Amino acid sequence: MPRPVEVVPNGDTFTVAPGVEIHAHGEAMEVARYLAGVLRSVTGLEMPVRAPGGESAGGNAPAGLIRLVAGTADARLGLEGYALSATESDLTISALAPAGLVRGVQTLRQLLTPGPTGWTVPGGHIRDYPRFPYRGLMLDVARHFFPVPAVRRVIDLAALYKINHLHLHLTDDQGWRIAIDKWPRLASYGGATEVGCGPGGFYTKAEYREIVEYAARHFITVVPEVDIPGHTNAALASYPELTCDGVAPPRYTGVEVGFSSLCVGKEITYRFLDDVFGELAELTPGPYLHIGGDEAKTLSSDEYAVIVERAQEIVAAHGKAPIGWHEIAAAKLLPASLVQYWGVEHVAEQVAAASASGNPVIMSPANRTYLDMKYDEASPLGLSWAGHIDVRTAYEWDPLAFLSGVDPGSVAGVEAPLWTETVSEIAEVEYLAFPRLAAIAEVAWSPAAVQDWTDFAGRLAGQARLWRALGIRFFPAPEIRWPA
Repeated sequence: MPRPVEVVPNGDTFTVAPGVEIHAHGEAMEVARYLAGVLRSVTGLEMPVRAPGGESAGGNAPAGLIRLVAGTADARLGLEGYALSATESDLTISALAPAGLVRGVQTLRQLLTPGPTGWTVPGGHIRDYPRFPYRGLMLDVARHFFPVPAVRRVIDLAALYKINHLHLHLTDDQGWRIAIDKWPRLASYGGATEVGCGPGGFYTKAEYREIVEYAARHFITVVPEVDIPGHTNAALASYPELTCDGVAPPRYTGVEVGFSSLCVGKEITYRFLDDVFGELAELTPGPYLHIGGDEAKTLSSDEYAVIVERAQEIVAAHGKAPIGWHEIAAAKLLPASLVQYWGVEHVAEQVAAASASGNPVIMSPANRTYLDMKYDEASPLGLSWAGHIDVRTAYEWDPLAFLSGVDPGSVAGVEAPLWTETVSEIAEVEYLAFPRLAAIAEVAWSPAAVQDWTDFAGRLAGQARLWRALGIRFFPAPEIRWPA
């Protein structure tokens, strides 16, 4: 899961047992070491990693071979696709690039089944590649702060289902979570609050780099968001010169939004944005910076357009492509800007117009992808303003057909946001994300032709063994027949 493009069983069984070796060379070697760690965590076995032709342990022939081969796969697989073939004695994952090998490793991980003599993998051939190039998970660390180990945990779990972008919502009214050298009070003062009067927190630059590097090892791109011009109370409280009247508002720990804004008419606003986006661009090797842009309720349409257009230009000047929530489509967009749709309606004329102009669209309809929505009325966590989202609702929709008038060719992919008004611990994040993240990941990865609810529900039930082994606190959705 997600369901591969093509699966052809052959009746064999490959067994991961003592004596099995992992062979790789070149750029596949680092992925081989990653695979050895994955297998060790699942099976408890130490798998030696060797270059082909290297001497086996004790000079004996290995009990079986797992081969990772980069650069020789079918070109149609693209950079993230892979082929996995398993016989009784040999299991090979091949791909054009290391990213594809890592996606294949996740498939292998899910195929492992404990048996009397080792862990088994059903034999056959898999050919697989993603439907959309952008498959994201967003974690809101502004309303409640999550330290680096929690974010690493989120990365581990997202990688299981071939998610390739982690969007971090770093700033909001309730807190500022990234250190900016030229504006130090953003973190030291603006980062010291969160929803419910908790202690807040922020990432030092070294900690942020740690997150970026850890994500990169899973071939996940970090997309940092500094939400402007609204959702900025933490910044305004830290630096009153960013307000129009020069008066700092008190710090905020509630959940209502729409009341704050940077001052559009002051040039210091744009120096501030240049400094913030410049430092963030230096920290972020990925191609995107997210500028937010939603719920700026105190600005006129002209004021909003001015600041959004200048923010895009600043981001582009630092070599990044801007992403913004779909409200930014009301402003003039740069050709490279991406629009992220978070509404619940099937018509959004400005988004359709942006699509027609060539701007890519990321689909995050709140009534399908928002992981912070309650599963049902009895759910102890989450909100319900976009409705209840059970697993079937999260699964049965088509990103290419959800918005009328949007060119299917402009849809870059799908992202599942998880806002944290009601959650403050990683176990609560897991409860809201699982099993729905698996559903949304399949929507984003698998061909529409192979997506089927009945088939998915059966395979989803089989994930429970893996989740329990990993200690994931998941919601036992009643529409799934979970194993005991």
